[in-house]
Amino acid sequence: MYIRVSTDKEEQKASLKYQKELFYRYIEEQGWDIYEFYVDVQTGTTEKRKSFQKMIEDAQDKKFDIILAKELSRLARNGELSYKFKNLCQNSDIHIITLDNAIKTLEDKTDMYGLYAWIYELESQNTSNRVKETLRTRAKKGLFKGSNPPYGYEVKNGKLYIRDDYTPKIVKRIYDEYLSGSGRDGIARRLYNDNVPTPADVAGKKNASDKWNESTIKLILTNPHYVGDLVQGRTTTVSVTSKKRKIVAKENQIVQKEAHKAIISREVFDAVQEQLKLRSKQIPAPKKHLFTNLLFCADCGKGMWYRSNRKGYICGSYGRYGKKACSSHSVKEDILKRTIITDIKKHMEDINKEEYVKQLELQNKKSRSDAEKQITKLDRQIDTLRKRKRKFVNLLADELISQEDYRDNVEANNKEIDEFIEQKNELLQSIENEQVVDNISQLKQELLRFLSFDELTSEALHRLVNRIDVKKDGKFKIHYSFATSTTE
Repeated sequence: MYIRVSTDKEEQKASLKYQKELFYRYIEEQGWDIYEFYVDVQTGTTEKRKSFQKMIEDAQDKKFDIILAKELSRLARNGELSYKFKNLCQNSDIHIITLDNAIKTLEDKTDMYGLYAWIYELESQNTSNRVKETLRTRAKKGLFKGSNPPYGYEVKNGKLYIRDDYTPKIVKRIYDEYLSGSGRDGIARRLYNDNVPTPADVAGKKNASDKWNESTIKLILTNPHYVGDLVQGRTTTVSVTSKKRKIVAKENQIVQKEAHKAIISREVFDAVQEQLKLRSKQIPAPKKHLFTNLLFCADCGKGMWYRSNRKGYICGSYGRYGKKACSSHSVKEDILKRTIITDIKKHMEDINKEEYVKQLELQNKKSRSDAEKQITKLDRQIDTLRKRKRKFVNLLADELISQEDYRDNVEANNKEIDEFIEQKNELLQSIENEQVVDNISQLKQELLRFLSFDELTSEALHRLVNRIDVKKDGKFKIHYSFATSTTE
């Protein structure tokens, strides 16, 4: 069952519960079993809907036989997307039924499919135009039409007012530090280390991060609201069937000069815009290097970043946010190389020893068993999180949480799921690496091949090394795919 409500329409907030009740009754009459509810709180003009995409993936995997929707417009308000969806279902032997009796592929009732698809797209375009015109009318009256006011401001009766707290001073600090030569990353790091709440914190968003980032700093540095001007309609969607945005020509933007009190003077704002054109980010993004994706901080779990001035690696959290987030956990690349070469040579010397062979075989079995247990545990955690997502859907259907709360909770849930899936994939990769060296003769060939390189290569490292954890004091533990860990 697919349920969709559009956030553009206030009157549809109760539609989730209503649509579910319709489905429950229909299913009971047919004597069918429910596989899943797929719920999106989003426009139907785009296929980039999380639940819609998941439903398509499950359809291709033949996880169900029929897709139910209240009407075709719930599935798509885009003619091209409607036909694309229909063809996909036909190729996967999936039937489509709408409860308004317009579409029933079980009975070959599809004659009106194209007409309904065209009507719903036209209706969406008209609705979009009405919404845009309403927002433009509000903007022309000098009323702020955004969902969240700029950091440092609050909205009262549609107008922006400077907040009576610390946030306006933070805005001034950001502008002053940038003009004094600080980079956006540096400003973000200092705000984080000074425990300054982020804009998401101030807006009261659930699961808001306590870490500032350079993109947030850039948004503040480029926002003309801070000079007192209300500038709206700066971008617009290309069409109702596309979420791609285009910049509106300046003469067509809605500008109300001195609509509210300024936090930043025009002179300072203009100086910052000029600097933004001349300067680029000061702190480089982490570059891929030999041990990238193998080297991790033993305390915070983040990947290590290579720094050429250190000729080695530092903790990613420390590199981005400083000592408040984590310590450097620095380690030299040459030490890592020498340690691995020494370990490999030792294993070559011991490989023909009977006791070592037995230990190696036992270790391989134990390592695989531990990995499989951990994968089972991760599967349970992922399943729990997915069940929690369904609870959020029910809460939304019963109007116990708002649509915004629903989206925030699902987003946080998805992040956790992605982290667990990443851990699971790493474990699966480690099992695969162990299978490569399941017998001693093959292991010997692998080690000889490894030592034949004049320089260690990324391919060789990833075949024989699963992970390296670096401790606070710079000592590290190497997790080989074929033996017990070695600690420096």
